[in-house]
Amino acid sequence: MRADLLNSILSDLNGSSADIEASAVISTDGLMMAAMLPANMDEDRVGAMAAAMLSLGDRTAQELERGQLEQVLIKGDNGYVLMSHAGDEAVVAVLAKPESRLGLIFLDVKRAAEAIAKTL
Repeated sequence: MRADLLNSILSDLNGSSADIEASAVISTDGLMMAAMLPANMDEDRVGAMAAAMLSLGDRTAQELERGQLEQVLIKGDNGYVLMSHAGDEAVVAVLAKPESRLGLIFLDVKRAAEAIAKTL
């Protein structure tokens, strides 16, 4: 039931922008809760990497006195990875195209994270 709700939120998120290629909800300890990822991506590996990056981002923000971490953004030649807390227990991760309009994606991810937090 909860997995269906999470998948519905991810489906809405992916449909909100043609620039979003994939998304996932991952527990803070790296377990995949729901995902809409390409078939060639290993869900366990994505979950572990996302949890590690968010944990490192939390620690960096704290150590450098930047306040509460809102998101982690990674930019590569082939696009973006955006991770954001979705409540205290989960992370929402999004893969976006290189020419993406990030402002709109940030807004869509924030809305999805709020919906995920309420669901959990």
